[in-house]
Amino acid sequence: MLIAQRPTLIEESISEFRSRFVIEPLEPGFGYTLGNSLRRTLLSSIPGAAVTSIRIDGVLHEFSTVPGVKEDVTDLILNLKELVVSSENDEPTVMYLRKQGPGVVTAADIAPPAGVEVHSLDLALATLNDKGKLEIELTVERGRGYVSAAQNKQPGQEIGRIPVDSIYSPVLKVTYKVEATRVEQRTDFDRLIVDVETKQSISPRDAMASAGKTLVGLFGLAQELNAEAEGVDIGPSAADAALAADLALPIEEMDLTVRSYNCLKREGIHTIGELVSRSEADLLDIRNFGQKSIDEVKTKLAAMALQLKDSPPGFDPRHAVDTYGTDTYSAAPFSDPADDSSEFVETEQY
Repeated sequence: MLIAQRPTLIEESISEFRSRFVIEPLEPGFGYTLGNSLRRTLLSSIPGAAVTSIRIDGVLHEFSTVPGVKEDVTDLILNLKELVVSSENDEPTVMYLRKQGPGVVTAADIAPPAGVEVHSLDLALATLNDKGKLEIELTVERGRGYVSAAQNKQPGQEIGRIPVDSIYSPVLKVTYKVEATRVEQRTDFDRLIVDVETKQSISPRDAMASAGKTLVGLFGLAQELNAEAEGVDIGPSAADAALAADLALPIEEMDLTVRSYNCLKREGIHTIGELVSRSEADLLDIRNFGQKSIDEVKTKLAAMALQLKDSPPGFDPRHAVDTYGTDTYSAAPFSDPADDSSEFVETEQY
């Protein structure tokens, strides 16, 4: 079985709605394979929401004008296509805009219902004079990609309802490039850099995660043809490999006091992995292993970024009572726990 080094993915935030994702190292050629797939998926397949139709009070069709409004209906529709919204509702949702002049009508004047949020609040939609009045009913739906006004037109729809083009994609721009990167003595591995810019309705991180989920689901269809087929397995990450190495270390590496060490050995705990699989309650059940020994073990584990099973969050080793360092047995070399017949009292006086 071939095992490839697990790539790392690092997000470099450029702004609130733009990030650069660096994926490396990739096997030669996989940079373009993955980059092109991610770009196409990000631009076309991320779910979003958009206005699909509008109804303006006193207007029958899109080539009309509204008294007191500087923009004609066509310009108004073009402005509404720039509206950034998000919706949690699976069904079409209606929101309303009502504004009396004079003044500029912005997206902030829209009253969205529950489950719908307008993000581009500063977007200018129209300009009203002293006698201007604008009332619009907007229908918002969820979807993907781009849907034309002709496709949004419903059979038998009411007179005065105007379908509009819908741009559902919450992603504005995606670019990628592939560079060479070095792994040990080889210099032909790929580094993939994906630059993602989104609208205000989604973060680049969430958009990237959504694209990855979609691709995994689609590529899984090919795997279903033969689940036993041989491929290139992705090895553990560097962090996982380091963790596995730490867990395999013997407890002698923790430099425990003789008392704590002998108690653990008698219990059959020989490695750090076996130790972290125990809870505080499990260790307290060990004879002569009290709270001070618990604090010692927790402090040593915390120095390795580890903790006991089911340990409550927030343990600060600095708050542990530092008395185990004065163990009167600490000067003695480690002895075989099987030969240790010493009796300890529960008061844990060191």
